[in-house]
Amino acid sequence: MSSSQEPKRIAMWSGPRNISTAMMRSFGARPDCAVSDEPFYGAFLKETSEPHPMAEETIADMDCDWQSVLRTQSGPVPGSRPIWYQKHMPHHMVGPVSIREMPDHSHVFLIRAPERVVASYRAKNELRSPEMLGFAQLRRYFEVEVERTGIAPAVIDSDVILSDPAKALEQLCAAIDIPWTKQMLNWEKGPHSEDGVWGLHWYDKVNASTGFGKPPGPLPELDGEYLGTAEACREDYEYLLKHAITLAS
Repeated sequence: MSSSQEPKRIAMWSGPRNISTAMMRSFGARPDCAVSDEPFYGAFLKETSEPHPMAEETIADMDCDWQSVLRTQSGPVPGSRPIWYQKHMPHHMVGPVSIREMPDHSHVFLIRAPERVVASYRAKNELRSPEMLGFAQLRRYFEVEVERTGIAPAVIDSDVILSDPAKALEQLCAAIDIPWTKQMLNWEKGPHSEDGVWGLHWYDKVNASTGFGKPPGPLPELDGEYLGTAEACREDYEYLLKHAITLAS
């Protein structure tokens, strides 16, 4: 990409516990790519007072002004790199800005089977409602982007990525018009400088990794309220899954 071209800003929207940090590691392994870790998270916590782990530390560490964060994410790319991968969660977007104010971004939607999300989230935080997992918000943002552009944005399922990371990432890169590189398959072990402070609580598995995990096994079995939460997310997940990238032969 020449200096005269606009940088490629990639907004990757996902819910929690959805290999979103591994995807941030993958893009961060590219020498041509800057990454940002949930830049609106502090503003979300400040506005909602949600009792998330390390909420006070996160608010103290981040820019918590919605408009200021938006200006930063739409401004110069850190390190003047040609690609900027931004990890976002639509259920954090409870303030005065939304995907509508990000027309200069290429939007991608990362999804995962509700059973896997519920099983992973419950091990890290209290799960009080389906809204905490963001499936409905993901679908709404997807539909907003379709209305704006007339084109369905890229959607990719975590199980597809884990089943064949090289092929899945190659197709994702093609969908968002950036070159594929094998450098995306491996990264340095441990915390990374771009991680949010909350990584101390949430990122233990990805910090122990140097690449994507094994292909997914059977869906976890849930019962009671956890099964009900997964079922409440199913329609929105399956709607997005219809638009998802499938591995070409």
